[in-house]
Amino acid sequence: MKVTGTAISLNVADPSASADFLTRHVGHTVAMQADGFVSLSHPDGGPNVIFLRTGLATFRPAHRAGSAGDGLLLVFVVEDVDAVYEKLRAAGVPVATAPETEPWGERYCQFEDPNGIIVQFVTWV
Repeated sequence: MKVTGTAISLNVADPSASADFLTRHVGHTVAMQADGFVSLSHPDGGPNVIFLRTGLATFRPAHRAGSAGDGLLLVFVVEDVDAVYEKLRAAGVPVATAPETEPWGERYCQFEDPNGIIVQFVTWV
């Protein structure tokens, strides 16, 4: 199998709000967009992030069409998690977790996007 791309697709109530969060605060750009659908890419690479409006009739399998928020972390590895934390906090982004360092060397912080998706930033120390 040859994989030519990767995407993460998340069901949210307001795809535009989550897309705006990643474009404003993380640097993503809109790759494609339609009613109830926004696909984002990042100039530094990584998987595309897709936001689908919860309840789209085209979602398959239909029995899994609920919200993506429960138990999900959207994680980005960055060079300086403390700088990211200060920048987003100063911009008024809701903080979920201030910077902490785990025993295994992961320093992270978390923010909540407008749809309740927890966006985590990590630096390995």
